[in-house]
Amino acid sequence: MKNKCFAAIDLGTNSCRLLIADEKGKYLYNEAVPTKLGEGMSRQNKITQEATDRALSCFFAFKQEMDKHNIKAYRAIATAACREAKNGAEFVKKVFDETRIRLEVIDGGEEARLNLIGARDNVKNNSAKYMVVYDLGGGSTEITLATNEASPKILYTVSIPWGARNASEKFNLVSYVPENAEKLHAEILKYADAFVEESGLKNCDGGICFVATSSTPLRLASMIKNFGKYDREAADGVIFTVKEADAAIAKVLSLTREEMAGNKYIGEKRSFIFAPACVIFKTIYDCLGAKEITASLKSAKDGIIKELMSNDKTDQVCQSSVRPTSRDRAC
Repeated sequence: MKNKCFAAIDLGTNSCRLLIADEKGKYLYNEAVPTKLGEGMSRQNKITQEATDRALSCFFAFKQEMDKHNIKAYRAIATAACREAKNGAEFVKKVFDETRIRLEVIDGGEEARLNLIGARDNVKNNSAKYMVVYDLGGGSTEITLATNEASPKILYTVSIPWGARNASEKFNLVSYVPENAEKLHAEILKYADAFVEESGLKNCDGGICFVATSSTPLRLASMIKNFGKYDREAADGVIFTVKEADAAIAKVLSLTREEMAGNKYIGEKRSFIFAPACVIFKTIYDCLGAKEITASLKSAKDGIIKELMSNDKTDQVCQSSVRPTSRDRAC
């Protein structure tokens, strides 16, 4: 009998991710596909037909992969692009009608919560009393302050409506243009400053561990550690200083779009959105006052897997009770 498995799908504005793990938590499949769902959305605030076709092709492939495993439970989430698009509900229905994958459009708060659960495994500084997790996506950026413990308590979170993909289009930053980058910096700073003020971040005595999810910190970590190529697995959990990040970002922003396309850490597909990603990333870590950052491949998809496994164990406990009491029935 096959081991039961769990699957998580995270459809972002730029990429779609599938993670499959067995009942022991061993990862069996972990892939990200650049569906570019938000590409072209800035014109009419709609998911384009081309983006829909790319996403459907990805979902068909992911469904085939899921069918190879004994999937006990799955959760598929959609984030900023589907939240914002006028035809987001129509897109979600089309995905279900054609692939039978049921997408759940989540808000920024739930996105931040799942990222926190997933990234918690990459907190290396167990002596720090607090942790800040921020996820730089294609269409939004979430920042969360939480307690640094096995079951973190969220103290404050914000969802910034800008990510690498939509900022690239709105601020005309496919190639780095200083005046356009300054406008993006000012826009992100408004949200980051408000987060610092309203979260009470500066009053958090006892140390703070900063963890950043998404491919931007993973690519920067690969550059800083001189891996020779973008290696997300090797970069997962790597700690770098903001001075090292500043040097890497300065080098990136000196490149043309074509030079970024030929760069072994960026590549053609990412070259259209990496300049704004770096501007957003630096603006946030400067504002938060971070000294060093942990790059994390673990994010919302990993958080989903953890919760699916936990729920399955809870179900087993409930089912093993022959005559459950009223308290047991709460399971």
